[in-house]
Formats: sequence, C-alpha cells, structure tokens
Amino acid sequence: MSRYEDIIGITHFEPKHPRMSMDARGAQFAPYAALTGYEDEIDEANRSTLEKFQLDEELSRELNEQIKVIEKNIDKHPKVEITYFIKDSKKSGGDYLTIIDNIKRIDYVNRIIYLMDKTKIKIDDILNINI
Repeated sequence: MSRYEDIIGITHFEPKHPRMSMDARGAQFAPYAALTGYEDEIDEANRSTLEKFQLDEELSRELNEQIKVIEKNIDKHPKVEITYFIKDSKKSGGDYLTIIDNIKRIDYVNRIIYLMDKTKIKIDDILNINI
C-alpha cells in the first residue's frame, strides 16, 4: 500500500461560490506603494521656476508704444506674438510663455489684453510683444 492510497480517490472540494478569476487572484500580489504620491512630490520639488523679470524704463516705454499701435488697429484684430509671465500655482516664481494670436480687445482699467482664443493676459506680466 502506497503512502497516499487512502486519499487518491477522494474528489476535490468545490466551493459553493464562484471562483476568482486568475487576474483577480494575481492582483492580490501586486506591489504595494506605502508612500502614494511620494514620487510626485519629489518631482515637484525638483521642478524649477523662473523669477519674474522687472522691465526697465526703456523696455516699459517700448511696450507701451506697441500697445498704442495695437489699440489704433484694434478693429482689425491684429495678430501678435506675446511673451508673458505665468505665476506658478504651487511654488514661488513661474514661467514665461509665448503665444501667437489675434487681439480681441484691450481693457485699460483692469490692464488686461484679451485674445481671440479667450486667453487673458495681464499687461503687467508682458515681457515682449511682436506685431
């Protein structure tokens, strides 16, 4: 008589509930990240920002002259290239963005330029305008 002869003929137990799929069973052994979001925080800490450039008097005067030229032709919605500062929402500083679009209107009271694509640019954040 062999060692397992008494249990060889017994039928295998079948549970009454449906069996778990192989994918669901494998998911139990997936790696666990105890510090969820830690990598994102490290990436954010390493991300660099720029400080806003302060225009001197001459550059400020040139910028104002360009805005006056745009204002004279505002009914034609002139196409311009504007480089402006965007403040970072998470840390000090920000970045400069250059956009090319047509100007819709200029609001001198709130000092905002509205572009046709609905972008709003604060005049005080503009570094350069090319008409």
